[in-house]
Amino acid sequence: MRSPSDDARPASPYVLGHSDRELDRLSKQAHLIDPITRRFLCAAGIVPGMRVLDVGSGAGDVAFLAADLVGARGEIVGTDRSAVALATARQRADARSLRNVVFREGDPAEMTFDRRFDAVIGRYVLMFQRDPTAALRGLAAHARRGGVIFFHEPDWDGVRSFPPAPTYDRCSQWIRETLRLSGAETRMGTKLFSTFIAAGLPAPSMQLEALVAGAANNADPLHLVADLAGTLANAMERLGVATAAEVGLETLAERMISEAAASASVILGRFEVGAWSRV
Repeated sequence: MRSPSDDARPASPYVLGHSDRELDRLSKQAHLIDPITRRFLCAAGIVPGMRVLDVGSGAGDVAFLAADLVGARGEIVGTDRSAVALATARQRADARSLRNVVFREGDPAEMTFDRRFDAVIGRYVLMFQRDPTAALRGLAAHARRGGVIFFHEPDWDGVRSFPPAPTYDRCSQWIRETLRLSGAETRMGTKLFSTFIAAGLPAPSMQLEALVAGAANNADPLHLVADLAGTLANAMERLGVATAAEVGLETLAERMISEAAASASVILGRFEVGAWSRV
């Protein structure tokens, strides 16, 4: 018999895991993605003094970003199921002397809080849920009347290169397929609108951005993909997507950069989509 919160649980064991390597990758990813998330959060109305619930905090990057926006008068409560990830998040919060951020271990769909929040936010969370609609509906219940519901999710169909950079394109396809086979929704960003509606929330406002760079002078998007391939390498092989020899992880980033630079390719990353509404 299923628990009422089963539909708000991950589709399968979290394929990215919480290894030291993955937590380091998240930190590198945040350096590139945080400016996008910040612009989304500002557009969504995250302002000083707010009390915010951050869902799926991981190593704390989005919580720290929100903490900066709400200021000393605000409060961030970050949640995650992983004790390992939260230990890192707490260490990082202490290193930053942040007094307006706390982290709690557990499933926010099952947790109780002393009062409701001015905003519920998350990045790359709904894509890993068995039923994103049920998850969103449950999380929105933690927001006060008039509160903000905000999620930032990717759409991997945005990935491309021109002129074509075959190794980058192929690696991105391996990642997309591995995520899909693991149960993740790789087009969650574009599906946010329909998910908000299905969850009974008002139609959300939306914004889209993407990392874009000429490989000859900015290889950051290529390193982002190579690092993610490193995290997923074992799953790629286990799921029959690509062998270790095909991926060639040790030289993957170097080969992608060299190939893309040689053809003066422009690299487009996955779509980064933000959606928000007030309840």
